[in-house]
Amino acid sequence: MRRMKPLDLLLSDCVAGYRLTPEEASMLFKVKGSEVFQVARAADEKRHLLAGDPITFVRNQNINCTNICSNQCGFCGFARQQGENGAYMLSAGELSAQARLATERHVTEICTVSGLHPAFMLDSYLDNYKVIKAAAPHIHLHASNPMEVAYAARKSMCSTHEVLTAFKEAGVETICGTAAEILSDPIRAIICPGKISTNEWIRIIREAHSLGMKSTATIMYGHCESEEDRAEHLSILRTIQDETHGFTEFVPLSFVHQKTAIYKNGTARPGATGREDMLMLAVSRLFLDNFRNIQVSWVKYGMKMAQIGLIAGANDLGGTLYEESISREAGAVSGSYMDPSEMEYIATDLGRTLKERRTDYTLI
Repeated sequence: MRRMKPLDLLLSDCVAGYRLTPEEASMLFKVKGSEVFQVARAADEKRHLLAGDPITFVRNQNINCTNICSNQCGFCGFARQQGENGAYMLSAGELSAQARLATERHVTEICTVSGLHPAFMLDSYLDNYKVIKAAAPHIHLHASNPMEVAYAARKSMCSTHEVLTAFKEAGVETICGTAAEILSDPIRAIICPGKISTNEWIRIIREAHSLGMKSTATIMYGHCESEEDRAEHLSILRTIQDETHGFTEFVPLSFVHQKTAIYKNGTARPGATGREDMLMLAVSRLFLDNFRNIQVSWVKYGMKMAQIGLIAGANDLGGTLYEESISREAGAVSGSYMDPSEMEYIATDLGRTLKERRTDYTLI
């Protein structure tokens, strides 16, 4: 094994342009005490070099078309079985009403991710997207993820390439980089055995990028993965970005544990600590040298920890959301909407400016 550089030298080299190895990233995830602040400080310098000082956000609205899901992922508190108390599927009229509400709120992005409804086929997704685009034709549609693409392909007996092409023709402009969780099949077998494999997630993301559909990139951490798993996940994302340049941002998602099966049965620990949250943002900034944008999710982190993340490598606060069911059903308590005035408050407190952006990070 190669001898590791001293921490201060490794960090200064990284800020200057040295590309971290997965082994070095794994080591950085393990630092404790005052060294955590050294890593965060270096990440903040790197953020300044790559993304500048503005803190960005998008005025967006979530629409979860259904919570009925044929998968039962152990980290999810959102999904319901058909007929179960609280299960729902929005009608075309309800979808249209929510999309019209988005136009009244002057949002620039509608984001949809839903459960894998047993009755859904490719046409089900297309019908939903067409309803949304008819009601809100000028709003960017950020929709579905590789799991939903694979599901639609399987249910309709077609290729994922055909699904993505049809999504694009129906008005989907970018896709969600969720369903990644941890890109390690042994961990996926524990937390989401019904989901697509690591290789299939990678293949579908590359396929989307090849069609000109950019995507976000995510990680869901703080359950039963190791620091090495996190580093390998980042390495996979960096390699894809080298090849496609198709990721708009990286969004670490801190595991919300309270109401999830893998926490209740003792498989997962009670989420990431504050040290781990800070290091996830910081190490990601240092390692993902080909990502301009790192988002800190105020839904997952809470307002105060999100502000800390903005001086530990992050440059984006995410969206207004208006509706947020997935994290809340798992036990998150940060709410479903953040007013831009609150974002302005924490940005000003850091001595930085808040700027509204579109999905592609062009500024408004």
